[in-house]
Amino acid sequence: MCDTADEGVGMSDAIPREAELRNRGLRSAALSTLMPFARQLANSRENRDSHIGFVGYNKTRPGNKVLIAIDREYDLDVPHAVAAALREKGAKVDILIADMGDPDRLFDYTDEVEVIMRREPWDKNPRRWEGMPYIEEFALQRGYDLLIHGKGGPIPKTEFRYEQIPWLRAEHFLQRSTTYPLDLHLLINKKTWDPIWDYGRGGRARLTDAEGTDLSWTYWDEYYDGSRYGFSSTPRNGHLFGHPVPPIIAKEDAAGVVAGTTSHFSKAFPQVRVELEGGQIVKVSGGAAYGDAWRALLDESKHTRYPCFPRPGLFYLWEVAIGTNPKIRRPSAIEKHCSGGFEWERRRSGVIHMGFGTLWRSAEEKWAGENGVLYGHLHIHLLFPTFDIMTKAGKVHTIIRAGRLTALDDPEVRELAKKYGDPDDLLREDWVPQIPGITCAGSYDEYARDPGKWIYGAAS
Repeated sequence: MCDTADEGVGMSDAIPREAELRNRGLRSAALSTLMPFARQLANSRENRDSHIGFVGYNKTRPGNKVLIAIDREYDLDVPHAVAAALREKGAKVDILIADMGDPDRLFDYTDEVEVIMRREPWDKNPRRWEGMPYIEEFALQRGYDLLIHGKGGPIPKTEFRYEQIPWLRAEHFLQRSTTYPLDLHLLINKKTWDPIWDYGRGGRARLTDAEGTDLSWTYWDEYYDGSRYGFSSTPRNGHLFGHPVPPIIAKEDAAGVVAGTTSHFSKAFPQVRVELEGGQIVKVSGGAAYGDAWRALLDESKHTRYPCFPRPGLFYLWEVAIGTNPKIRRPSAIEKHCSGGFEWERRRSGVIHMGFGTLWRSAEEKWAGENGVLYGHLHIHLLFPTFDIMTKAGKVHTIIRAGRLTALDDPEVRELAKKYGDPDDLLREDWVPQIPGITCAGSYDEYARDPGKWIYGAAS
């Protein structure tokens, strides 16, 4: 989808009229409504981060060349608002629209498998969240100072500045999460991370959830060497790793069950349960077609020896990613690709997404792609987790209780929140999922058999 052609790449400087957007079947919001948010982002700190509340473009200077690259799943008013704010700072901004994505497509059970799992190099068949390699190369060749591109995941090292644009719709962009106070958000992350990094070494973790998860593991000393991406004294804010990332050591002992009904980018599925021994999935039960696909991949990879894992097999636990922004809300039309799926809500404070497989764009994924070997990782979301860290000395730190970050009730956090208004309001979750038998009347067992009937048939 291109406004004008430039060596096969679509570029646009103009802001389409609302009537034109409607004719294209795209959602439109008044640009003036988005501009206060866009201006704040244009002056917010750059972090090379995809997590809501940590995205900013403040290093932009007069004369800078900026490329915003999106696909067809975006509401065009979002990139145009960002572009307008950066032009106000004197930048020259181009917008590239890749002819990819189907915003009105309904999710099915296996979408997540299709957009994440690969057997070839990712630059030959890019996955949904990572930046498109050809766009990154285009930005380099054309001398852009800043590339704004991508919906999630780590940002690769580049010679140019590189930030993401994780808001697919105006509905995402206009949430209070977009401009959540940075110093407050950083303190919330620090209060959540300290028990893991400062006190967890040599201790134990236990993670439970109202939908059936019960899992424990040891924080072995070897994991605290500071060499692991995001599991170090400098955490991945907004996406805190509650479990160490690969390489996984031989004495890894995560054991128990993880259960849920949602993942990042699939239709809500009948409850799936994965059983772990020694940090590795040994059985997948339920989950309808999502579970069927996972079982097939588990079987396919069971004899493969990955360089990052101690024994054959792909599906080791590593991602226990904690969301930290209390102002994230589940969007409307969650049944369609244009909503971004359940991936958006995993950023909400206290929500954990569990990931099993290889670390994104890691050396082992490069190895697997070059050798035609299956790689990637699949998710299960925990919406109401309780996460306890027991130190080596036996003291218990509860960092999440029934889906709420305990840091939100910390006196120091509440005191800082007063700087921006009512702390009760600033530290209250703007959205709490309504699930029968957990947060509202009804039977969880009935819900777990067909969660889509509830989620897509009722406001949640």
